[in-house]
Amino acid sequence: MRIHKRLLLTLAVTGALGVTLPAQAGGDAAAGKAKAASCSGCHAANSPTNPHLNGQPEAYLVSATKAYKTGARNNPTMKAMVMALSDEDIANISAYFASLPCQ
Repeated sequence: MRIHKRLLLTLAVTGALGVTLPAQAGGDAAAGKAKAASCSGCHAANSPTNPHLNGQPEAYLVSATKAYKTGARNNPTMKAMVMALSDEDIANISAYFASLPCQ
């Protein structure tokens, strides 16, 4: 019985890591900087209404951006902004904002 519990725990942890690792692929912050200019207009540190992106975890930014693109998160403005982004663009932009200090 004890071995069975360990096996289940190992499978659960491995499965959880398998789900989260692709979102943490690690984009290229330098490549993301140029594409991030359009994001900064609404998500700058001085924005009183929109979330600040600087210093957010890269995996979270990737996940949230993809959720807007698929419609899992419902915001017409964000959906329009991210529809033309490739997965690589999303990873790079996310890496760029994650590399900045929190504000």
